[in-house]
Amino acid sequence: MYLLTIRDGLLTRHIGPFASTAQAAAHLDQLLLTCGDRAHWQIHELEAPEAHPAALQVRSQTLPSLAA
Repeated sequence: MYLLTIRDGLLTRHIGPFASTAQAAAHLDQLLLTCGDRAHWQIHELEAPEAHPAALQVRSQTLPSLAA
């Protein structure tokens, strides 16, 4: 899955998810027509949390427990 991020001045928009980069790029062409000349864009690949077990372990150690 992919996420499209467009930054236009102080505005940041996140659009998606898309199944492929081709779908994100096709949608980007339509969206850039509404953006300024200096808009920046990027397509990000979304990763499942299970792909980074070390990050989950650190996060669970830093968050307070809701059971208390």
